[in-house]
Amino acid sequence: MREQLPALIVVVPLLASLVAPLVAYFSTALVRLVAIAAILVANISAIGSLTHALTKGNWHYHFGDWAPPWGIELVIDPLAGAIAVLISFVSLVVVIYAGPYLKEDGWLKKGIFYSLFALLTTGLLGMVVTGDVFNLYVFLEISSLAGYALIASGGNKAVVAAFRYLLIGTIGASFYLLGIGYLYAVTGTLNMVDLAEKLPLLMDSPAVIIAIVMLVVGLGTKMALFPLHGWQPDAYTYSHPAAAAFIAGVMGKVPAYAAIRFFFFIMGAATGPVYKALQIMGWLAAAGIIIGSLMAIAQKDFRRMLAYSSVAQIGYVVVGLAIGNSLALIGAVLHIINHAIMKSCLFLVAGGIQWRTGNVSVEKFAELNKKMPLTMGALVIAALSMVGLPPTAGFFSKWYLVLGAIEADMWFYVVVIIISSLLNAVYFFRVIENIYMKKASEEAKDKDKDKGKGMFELPLQMLVPIVVLGLGILVLGILNEPIVSQVIQFVIPGGGQ
Repeated sequence: MREQLPALIVVVPLLASLVAPLVAYFSTALVRLVAIAAILVANISAIGSLTHALTKGNWHYHFGDWAPPWGIELVIDPLAGAIAVLISFVSLVVVIYAGPYLKEDGWLKKGIFYSLFALLTTGLLGMVVTGDVFNLYVFLEISSLAGYALIASGGNKAVVAAFRYLLIGTIGASFYLLGIGYLYAVTGTLNMVDLAEKLPLLMDSPAVIIAIVMLVVGLGTKMALFPLHGWQPDAYTYSHPAAAAFIAGVMGKVPAYAAIRFFFFIMGAATGPVYKALQIMGWLAAAGIIIGSLMAIAQKDFRRMLAYSSVAQIGYVVVGLAIGNSLALIGAVLHIINHAIMKSCLFLVAGGIQWRTGNVSVEKFAELNKKMPLTMGALVIAALSMVGLPPTAGFFSKWYLVLGAIEADMWFYVVVIIISSLLNAVYFFRVIENIYMKKASEEAKDKDKDKGKGMFELPLQMLVPIVVLGLGILVLGILNEPIVSQVIQFVIPGGGQ
């Protein structure tokens, strides 16, 4: 069974997505267990595959023993393994959290939700572990279609947001497909290993330059890189509360992973066209970091504030790619991991607040620390990490980015990161101030929902995932050095400045 671990990462959640509606018809309780079990198997398989990659080298898995380019190949190297563990872990935490939000739904809605959630997990994991750029496109579309549907299930406004995402996302995917089409026309292969061997000799080809432009636009759209982020604020704000944490925490990170894979592992970032493309992306990311932070300050809806914050946070990852040295790349990969945990935690908190109080307006957060002490504690930890205060995880990824920028003599990015951190402090400290300092009105106290007044501040299925992610932020920070030296240092490619 161990030799099948790479396949289990993708196949098990895919099977769960196929059977979920049928299982839900017979038992709505069982379908939830099926989804949890499938994602747990994917997580364990990802951990086993990562361990193999770190101890024994990259793992190449061929479906049906058909070698590429004819067969489908999965490749688990340290980078793919680490991101697969991240995706499956966050997916597991969120699918456990979703239970109470779906309690009143009928069998069909529950079956469809768990089917789409497992399908989204399948698509994202497939993007990470595939060794073929066309199969990456296939998994990209699988994850996108599931994401559109999960966002649309959030209500009337969510349908409009999902439709906008559908239009923009389809354009982005088309650019990506055109990009790999040009690469195939030049190299005659879609296998990542083959491309990495052939492309360095062809980087001056007009077709390759066009492909790079297409990939920048396509992946930039999918990761919501400024100014291609227009779909993101509404999509994150109005998506189904039970899925928002996974969508906001992970979906944008996987295209960022794909960008690292293309521009550093396959093409080599030190080459002329790729280096120039990354510098342009870096300037756009820097603008997005500042503008996204300013837009977040202007928001009163907590979820919308978090959505604009994500525009800024993905900018940190792209800035790391633009700087391009080892320190900056460590910071970029570390921030993919850290931000996935931080942002997922914050969206779980937002969902918990909505469950308990019926609103997510920051102005109405007064005295939530008394009603929801553990939830608010997790919010504070995640907020401080987003600002970048030690010993939280967010501090260390920003620290590596700053060190990388200094080493590369790119002081502009140092200034941008510092200014952005100060802006982050403005809007997150405003939230914390409203929670801990502001007095709630009697009317607000009376409106506290009865379903939040049990033995615990939230149902345990919601509270435990929030606490786990909150503590996870501290663990990632405290164990930063061994995580970097024993895992992330091995995922950094040889390319770069």
